Amino acid sequence: MRMTRRELLVGAGAGALGVLLVSCTPEPRPTASPTATASPAPLPTTPVPAPAASMRSEWATDPFSRGAVSFTRIGVQPDARERLAEPIQERLFFAGEATDADAPGTLRGAIRSGESAAVRVRALAAEGERIAVIGAGLAGAAVAANLADAAVEVTVFEARDRVGGRTHSQRDDDWAVPIQLGGWLLPALAEGAQPQREEDGLPDVIDLSSALWRAPDGDIDAVVNAPLEKAIGAAVDLPTDISLAEALEKTGSDPEDPALSALLAYLTTTSGADADVLSAWFPPALPSAALRGVTGDFDEVIQEMLEGTQLTLASPVTRIAYDESGVSLRLGTGEATSFDRVVVTVPLGVLQSGRIEFAPALPFSHRGAINALGIGHIETIWLRYDEPFWETDATIWHTVGGDHLLRTWINLRPVTGESILVGLVGGDAAEEFAELDEQDALLAALTSLTPFLGAASE
Repeated sequence: MRMTRRELLVGAGAGALGVLLVSCTPEPRPTASPTATASPAPLPTTPVPAPAASMRSEWATDPFSRGAVSFTRIGVQPDARERLAEPIQERLFFAGEATDADAPGTLRGAIRSGESAAVRVRALAAEGERIAVIGAGLAGAAVAANLADAAVEVTVFEARDRVGGRTHSQRDDDWAVPIQLGGWLLPALAEGAQPQREEDGLPDVIDLSSALWRAPDGDIDAVVNAPLEKAIGAAVDLPTDISLAEALEKTGSDPEDPALSALLAYLTTTSGADADVLSAWFPPALPSAALRGVTGDFDEVIQEMLEGTQLTLASPVTRIAYDESGVSLRLGTGEATSFDRVVVTVPLGVLQSGRIEFAPALPFSHRGAINALGIGHIETIWLRYDEPFWETDATIWHTVGGDHLLRTWINLRPVTGESILVGLVGGDAAEEFAELDEQDALLAALTSLTPFLGAASE
């Protein structure tokens, strides 16, 4: 009998899923989900033609996420994530990629954190208990799916007007594939390797296997991870942690070198942070030369995982009061409701913002973990063309040199037949991009594509 996506995703433990993430976030008022729009006009003249339509993410300025992924700051130990995941009085639980020490900032980390929280709840919950899950993103859905056959009542509170959190597939009739505004890129599989169980449950995964590194004077050989690997290996022997940028300098590399700078810009599109704030002792996963991408509907997967639960959309949670007898939630509407146990899956950025009041205050170990970890920024812009202005069949483009805001692009035409380009930007540049209005963001994207005008296959 064919397994459902829900069954495939439940219990996800092993595997290397490679980008974000997780849940929605409580706020006083929900906002509507974005929709794809035609390109604003008129635009200032640029060499690159305006697309027929565009769509972008704004996670850095979104009050329900306040960033894209967590990262490990300099001097912070991985056990901060484990401390955040520890249950409080057997009533309050935390899940989400920020609580997973092995794969933070990834789909795998989100799924596995939800599974782990559900296991802890099942070990304590009696028959008929009422369990609340705050967040209907990937982590929250994993909690709910793993509690589906337990004799408990599960209610999921979602602050947004949709499910999916930061794995958001936006449907539009004018686009041949769903617009992936959150996590959708995965590292390539090793030769001969089979997809892990989590990946088997993901919709329509495609291979993005060819890269183009474009410098002002022409294409260059692919930039490899060797300098990063050397720097990280040497940093391990140092008496104290340092930044990845400093580790590169100590091993003779110049982070400002155009080729290495391009590689570091690529790293920010998965880590969400720049090399000068990333830990060299506990660095993020290094960039993958080839990628895979999800072109199916993530939201359908989440909906399937949430089957059998009571889902309440547009219901931000603003206060969580807990003691040994249970947990009380206050919603943004002022309504209060009680549960036996609660699993919180909101992003780290929201926990850091203090938008949720905890009564009593969280234990010092949890507050320390929340403040110690960093929240990174990743933004995406999708451009749809009626006809391509480029000639290359390479699927991953990198800009080497120059001061373009977006330096990594995905070309979907070779694998989908559609003239769609996806720009990726991370770290400080992503924060800058998120602050731009629609026209300025599109202008920045088009300007960043200038090196690829007429780019031909090698």
